[in-house]
Amino acid sequence: MMRTVYLHAGLFFISFFIGQYIIAQDAAALLEKVKYKMNTVQDYAAKGTMKTDVVFIKVPVAPIESYYMKPDKFQITRKSGVSLLPKGGIGINLSSLILTSDYSVIDAGEMVIEKTKLKIIKLIPLSDESNIVLTTLYIDPQQFLIKKASTTTRENGTYELNMFYNRYITWGLPDKVIFQFNTKDYKLPKGITFEYDDGTKPADLPKNKKGKVEITYSNYTINKGAGAAAFSRK
Repeated sequence: MMRTVYLHAGLFFISFFIGQYIIAQDAAALLEKVKYKMNTVQDYAAKGTMKTDVVFIKVPVAPIESYYMKPDKFQITRKSGVSLLPKGGIGINLSSLILTSDYSVIDAGEMVIEKTKLKIIKLIPLSDESNIVLTTLYIDPQQFLIKKASTTTRENGTYELNMFYNRYITWGLPDKVIFQFNTKDYKLPKGITFEYDDGTKPADLPKNKKGKVEITYSNYTINKGAGAAAFSRK
């Protein structure tokens, strides 16, 4: 009787680990399809507007240009004013996050966002020297699109990206990106001051407040060398 119990227990654990392995393999396969879609973009140059929303801080909407070159070169240039982009924040673009294989893939289940069932996949870097501790992706498994991403770093806190797709969906490029961060992880650039609504000058950003940057792209120039040319000029 005891041997039978041990046998059933052993079979249960073997079945459990095989099941977990298959689930992990399915998550990795889905991620590969997302990467394949993103890999079709060699470079791009994009134009749009940036809206910065940080409590008590006045920062006007401004035009921006964005450049990307495969695999991980990415830059946003604001045409006027100063943007409140935390170090390592929006520069941690999706391509540089997943177009490598230096991480473990974990299936974290599913979630429904805006009536769409999304797969949740966690990426844990294999390198101890990586500034990224954990990335969580929320993927549309039908269109192979990342709809949301949350990244926790060692030095710069946790950032969240929400992507909205329309005209450039076949390329996996968002028409709008909403980037959220906590102001406690960010300091004002040296020599830069902003005004509160009452006209006073802060020495630093308010702590433990949420900051939000919203970028709306008006157009992309994709795979025409414009992105690569921008980096070659630097």
